[in-house]
Amino acid sequence: MKRTYLILFLLISAFASSQTLSSKLDKTTLALGEPGILHIHISNLQAKNVLSAPKNELLPFHFEEIKDSINKQVDTYDRVIEFAVYDEGKFTVPALDFRINGKLLKTIPYDVEVINTAQKGDQINDIMKNKEVDLGVQDYWQMYKWYILGVFIILALIFIIYQLIKYGRRKKSDPVVMTNQTLRELDKLKKKNYIEDGNYRLFYVELIDITRNFITKQYKIPADVLLTDDLIDVIKLNNTISQENEKTIEDIFLRGDLVKFAKVFPDQQNMQDDFDQMKAFVKRSSKDLEAEQLRTGV
Repeated sequence: MKRTYLILFLLISAFASSQTLSSKLDKTTLALGEPGILHIHISNLQAKNVLSAPKNELLPFHFEEIKDSINKQVDTYDRVIEFAVYDEGKFTVPALDFRINGKLLKTIPYDVEVINTAQKGDQINDIMKNKEVDLGVQDYWQMYKWYILGVFIILALIFIIYQLIKYGRRKKSDPVVMTNQTLRELDKLKKKNYIEDGNYRLFYVELIDITRNFITKQYKIPADVLLTDDLIDVIKLNNTISQENEKTIEDIFLRGDLVKFAKVFPDQQNMQDDFDQMKAFVKRSSKDLEAEQLRTGV
């Protein structure tokens, strides 16, 4: 009998010395953004410490904690968490851990359903009326300065690109550029050894083609489409090419036509002389253009 009383006493003492955890959720269905309250209570603490997640970090991601208050007395522990959820759906407040002197206590989990109570056509009003603010020049500059600077940068880039293209075109059309290019073409013709091999027909065909292309681009005379007689007449009427250069072109072009139609057969010395004279004409062309600029005042 004494043993039975002893066991009952020990059981009562154990229950009396143990802590009790309870929790309560005020509602399990919430509207979007509607506050909910979770109350956690621990009794019979006997001045023991309670360890749990820090304030505002107890609930999981979807639960936005609005307020988290803790009230601990010698024998009780109360924690009240006010929260809201801003997504529709079903969410779970999991079992929450509380440790008391190494002993783990857990709350029960709660399922929470969040619904959208707004109806189609509901009027939505601002909580506060919009305020009218007077803005000055400095305010507008702070708001739009990067846009303005961006526009200026774009305009500057467009101007630079335009000038580069314009400069490139001008450089390509420069008389010196055309002269040097034609001289290189004549050097390539010389390296083909038409003169040494006596291949007079190909020599004059290519020499005159090079010269026609040069006159077309350098003097803006359509030498590439005119017959020899017509070209000579245009050159004389144009009065851009000096008389010395006119005579060189006329003599070599007429001789080239005779060679092409097998009416004359020049020797190597004639071919070399014509090549040298045409090369000299190309070099002298810049003086023709300088004289034309002086006459026209360009």
